[in-house]
Amino acid sequence: MRLDYYLANATAMSRKDAKRAISRGQVCIDGQPCRQIALHIVTGQHITLRGQLLSLPGERYLMLNKPLGVVSATSDRDHLTVLSLLPADQRSHLHVAGRLDIDTTGLVLLTTDGQWSHRLTSPKVECEKIYRVELAAPLRSEAADAIEAGLQLHNEVRKTRPARVVPVAENVIELAITEGRYHQVKRMMAAVGNHVVGLHRLQIGGIRLDPTLEPGESRPLTEEEIQSVD
Repeated sequence: MRLDYYLANATAMSRKDAKRAISRGQVCIDGQPCRQIALHIVTGQHITLRGQLLSLPGERYLMLNKPLGVVSATSDRDHLTVLSLLPADQRSHLHVAGRLDIDTTGLVLLTTDGQWSHRLTSPKVECEKIYRVELAAPLRSEAADAIEAGLQLHNEVRKTRPARVVPVAENVIELAITEGRYHQVKRMMAAVGNHVVGLHRLQIGGIRLDPTLEPGESRPLTEEEIQSVD
């Protein structure tokens, strides 16, 4: 790992600030000042910043219950982001693994582990996502059958993959899909003559939203939840 990457990952510094600290001679390797920003660190070397020994944190994995009106991004000029809902000292280097629209609520996963999030979100994996869908009208049985068989969406060449529909209430279903097309759930319901009035993600793969989390709250994933992605 390059020295500037190491410094940014071991602290809350931005890459720009890390490079500046290195250039100013504030970083030492094994007791010797080092101003080589792109120098590659060797395992076992001792890195200090202004005399303080640094170490890399372990990878972090969080679930968050996203409220309405919050965007699944790390920064946004106009809206609150999922990252802004976390304490400031927990935000560094996190990214969103599986985004939600601004008007969709529920499970969002945040991590520092790029390989883990790739396994979770890669189209090749066909990771199942389960949503609670509130509809403008009851879903007709023939519409449910069409959804489960695969639908032809507007301006799409391929049909959607087979899905699973579970009735919950008169105007509410749980829908399980293994794709992540643009506005997919809303477009699927429009394709069968219905309209989504509320959308809430309950589960991604083996990770289900903790029912004790209020909107805007988060918690670290358990080891079992993390390993369920492998």
